[in-house]
Amino acid sequence: MAVTIKDVENIAKLAKLEFTDEQKEKFLHQFNDILKYMEQLNSLDTSNVEPLSHVIELSNVFRADEVKPSTPTSEALKNAPEKNDKYFKVPKVIG
Repeated sequence: MAVTIKDVENIAKLAKLEFTDEQKEKFLHQFNDILKYMEQLNSLDTSNVEPLSHVIELSNVFRADEVKPSTPTSEALKNAPEKNDKYFKVPKVIG
């Protein structure tokens, strides 16, 4: 299936874009090149290939959880612009 100029114009309309005739012609060739490549991929035998969610196998890249003592309240509030006893004081956001 090949893309036509009308298809390019329709895609441009759906994307709310305007192109010159020269740009439409360029997109026409690019879209058709993409479709040709997809035809090449479709001709490959993938019957023995397992579906993948990622191209490479991923493992957990996060560090292991470690139990550590919490930051003391006085230390956490040290640079607070406003505080109330042992809490941060922030502007009211609910009417």
